[in-house]
Amino acid sequence: MKSIKEEITNEIIINKSRFITVLTNINDIDKVKEKLENIKKTYKDATHYCFSYIINKHEKCSDDGEPSGTAGMPILNVLKQNNLTNILCVVIRYFGGIKLGAGGLIRAYSTSASEALNKTSMAVLVKGYKIIIEFSYDNIKQIDYLLKNIKIKKEYGDTITYTFDIKEEELNKIENELSKLSKIKLKEQITLAS
Repeated sequence: MKSIKEEITNEIIINKSRFITVLTNINDIDKVKEKLENIKKTYKDATHYCFSYIINKHEKCSDDGEPSGTAGMPILNVLKQNNLTNILCVVIRYFGGIKLGAGGLIRAYSTSASEALNKTSMAVLVKGYKIIIEFSYDNIKQIDYLLKNIKIKKEYGDTITYTFDIKEEELNKIENELSKLSKIKLKEQITLAS
């Protein structure tokens, strides 16, 4: 699976209608609504805000007032054809006065999504984990050695707490040793860019 590295906005004009595509990397379904609200504030007075997302195994699309199946599903199909996940694609339409018909709308929304995708960088995704460990000061040298190539958020108190993301294959190599030296408080499966 792949996702995009950064948010991108692209605009095309078809028969006087403006189609503005916003592609964003998104990992949490709960953040989709917030992102859509922000887009609606940015692009006030647009006629339609059609979207599709794929987040892990969850997917959804919306025609937002366009004829059924002419906007959201074509956008979703572009995302699927490109083997994408953790992505939200919103196509904002400002109606230009010329009706496109069902076939024209399907082509317009597909083209909008495709052109935006062509302008962004892709990242290959791999299985990984978000890990939170807690350990005593006695084990700091060994833990730091085990995790020497990993970006870590460190908290110091009565014990030490490290929070980090790690690829599945890397965790498999060190998990036994890590378990001996620390208490694993959280092990949550996530998807990481390789």
